Amino acid sequence: MDLYLPIASLSVNALVIVALGLGVGLLSGMFGVGGGFLTTPLLIFYGIPPTVAAASAASQVTGASVSGVFAHFRRDGVDVHMGLVLVAGGVVGSLVGAGIFTQLQANGSIDTVIAILYVLMLGSIGGLMLHESVGAIRVARGHARAKPRRRRHHPLVAMLPLRWRFYRSGLYISPLAPLILGFFTGILTVLLGVGGGFILVPAMLYLLGMGTQVVVGTSLFQILFVTAAATMVHATTTKAVDIVLAALLLLGSVIGAQLGARMAQKAKPEYLRLVLAIIVLAVALRMLLGLAWRPDEIYTVHTL
Repeated sequence: MDLYLPIASLSVNALVIVALGLGVGLLSGMFGVGGGFLTTPLLIFYGIPPTVAAASAASQVTGASVSGVFAHFRRDGVDVHMGLVLVAGGVVGSLVGAGIFTQLQANGSIDTVIAILYVLMLGSIGGLMLHESVGAIRVARGHARAKPRRRRHHPLVAMLPLRWRFYRSGLYISPLAPLILGFFTGILTVLLGVGGGFILVPAMLYLLGMGTQVVVGTSLFQILFVTAAATMVHATTTKAVDIVLAALLLLGSVIGAQLGARMAQKAKPEYLRLVLAIIVLAVALRMLLGLAWRPDEIYTVHTL
């Protein structure tokens, strides 16, 4: 069943887009990530323009985050105080990101910049995840000893002034740290269409020193509001949000997230992280090939 996407200006198979959303939602439910960092590259591989893919993926992540936030609220797993500081930084970052996006779009370099950022980001994140998951598997099999880790914020965070108490997270740190973290996440949300959870969660754990019981819920709280703000910014400035594309993705991702959550309960987390690391590295390699591989015929002529 073919549908015409008004903003992308092309026809797509609706079932393929729903299936793509289903697959990303499945990964989201299994691994606890928003999935936006995979949605945009997969849409680009399918032929969607990178600008439309990034803008529409942000709106899809917004919808997919709603149920997750409510679930974590029910079990008191959200630090609202910390989340509001992250959201404030993210909203400002979204506005700055929109300015960068518009400038790159005017220069005609936005597609290349998106691809390069994804290669660098997915390559580094995938490499770190692969190293961590292999280490966890070695510990689980008894081939190595687990290294004890004390929950403490980074020394650079401790140096910042104007400390506040974040009671739910058990922290006494400067709000400038989460504000800056939210700011850069907001920029990435607009440029790449990602929720930023795969960056936020490790940063909240290892830089801010937050407790694991509130990290995922607080991250989803920030993602919900910042991706909503990024969607509004895209809709009013870049005009790159394709609501038909976003709706098809959301339909698949909501179903996939429920299935993925059930599957995650039956699998070992270290093996799940290993699988996700391999998927992320494979997507990064495919995008790198798309940047570096030169076709035999740069221009082709089609008869209509």
